[in-house]
Amino acid sequence: MLPPDEEKSCWSGVTPQLVLQVPLRVWWHLKDQLREQAETIRHQADLITRQAGTIATQAAELQRLYDQTAKSSRNSSKPPASDGLSKPPRTRSLRQRGQKPLGGQPGHHGDTLKPVAQPDHLITHPVTACVHCHACLENVPVSGHGQRQVFDLPPLKIEVTEHQVEVKLCPTCGHTTTASFPPEVSQAVQYGPRLKAQAAYLNGYNLLPLQRTAQFFADIYGQPLAEDTIRHATTRIAQQVRPVNQAIADHLRQAEVVNADETGLRVAGKLHWLHVASTPTLTLYHVHPKRGWKAMEAAGVLNQLQGRLVHDHLKSYYTIHPGPHALCNAHHLRELTFIHQQYAQPWAEKMADLLREIYRAVEQTRPNQNHLPAERLADFEQRYAALIEAGEHLNPPPERPPTGRRPKQTPPRNLLDRLRDHRAEVLAFMYDFRVPFDNNQAERDLRMMKVKQKISGGFRTLSGATDFAAVRSYISTMRKQGHLVLDALEMAYRGTPFMPAGAA
Repeated sequence: MLPPDEEKSCWSGVTPQLVLQVPLRVWWHLKDQLREQAETIRHQADLITRQAGTIATQAAELQRLYDQTAKSSRNSSKPPASDGLSKPPRTRSLRQRGQKPLGGQPGHHGDTLKPVAQPDHLITHPVTACVHCHACLENVPVSGHGQRQVFDLPPLKIEVTEHQVEVKLCPTCGHTTTASFPPEVSQAVQYGPRLKAQAAYLNGYNLLPLQRTAQFFADIYGQPLAEDTIRHATTRIAQQVRPVNQAIADHLRQAEVVNADETGLRVAGKLHWLHVASTPTLTLYHVHPKRGWKAMEAAGVLNQLQGRLVHDHLKSYYTIHPGPHALCNAHHLRELTFIHQQYAQPWAEKMADLLREIYRAVEQTRPNQNHLPAERLADFEQRYAALIEAGEHLNPPPERPPTGRRPKQTPPRNLLDRLRDHRAEVLAFMYDFRVPFDNNQAERDLRMMKVKQKISGGFRTLSGATDFAAVRSYISTMRKQGHLVLDALEMAYRGTPFMPAGAA
């Protein structure tokens, strides 16, 4: 049956006189034909509507696949290892060419190997015969010396120190008294703190796996080392540096600007997350099964942070930290490059150029004063707003579906929303010179941890990953603050680790 409105429209224009002139059975036949034609038209309209929806869905999926295949480390946040053996298509480098010429700069004094005044060993090579007439010169006095010095390592070997305690018999009471061994000498035969610190140094700082670290001691010192010995050294140092890491966390909470990031980490065959909060002088790692705000809260830094948080726009950072934020513009430059290449939208390239221009202006102004002139700030803000408006003209917001859910948006639209709604966070480096342009500080602090995972494949236990993160936090902080890593590890193993200075 047709709807009443459609059935009524089928009979429009039919007069009573026309009805009387045509047999009734013909009219009924005509009515059935008209009803069938209307039903066919309605089905065809529904089919066209469904096909249009299917075509739109397939077009969106094709665009998504094109976007996925077009992304590389140069125009997205994908790591360089994901590019494969073939290089990605050449794109405009995000690095700006410097104004200085290549090579050594004026006033640079090169470092070279110089002879020492007092060498450790002296070898004299005698002259026995004249090179001209072959006369014997063994008894001729030496008139001078030529000198050359060779810097080399002596044969390396492990030194064994025996500790002996005296035993004495008291002549007064006859009681036998034995001296005490030093606290660090607790076993009949054991390795010393310097050796264990070096084992932790190779495993935790140079990222050698346990087996290769043990093999290193066999090859260099002729003393094979058990893997459990290396684990024990790492565990002991991790326990000793807990107060240090607590002090690092305290300093980070009071820092003016803190960089934060996170990356996946395989632990016991499952995906975990390694979180980092850092400054140029402090580093704190935290391993957790979750990625979001619960993991950040468990670390106990970002939820109590007093300063500004720099990150890559993960929503959890806004949840955990109610204070000021700043966004990584290196991510924005890569995304703008992708949009310009994939969608051919001019505003994206102009926005990338504007961000670079603002960065150069900040760097040129920084040595003389700590803020940009008001007229220049106004110019940058006006140009920024104009480019956002141009981008929104090319990428109107999608219509909200009948279900009421948030409509799916294109990558250009998503980036535009972020640049518009978080303009203060994007341009924070322009207003406050203490804020960095990007989040490279946190990304650099995570990079070596990813190298560790590539070498070892992951961690067998969560306790092992936690100990490694604790030791690495201590190592990274000590290195940033100018301490020698091996000395810092030895002091930690002895129970007297270096304590960190406050945030820069």
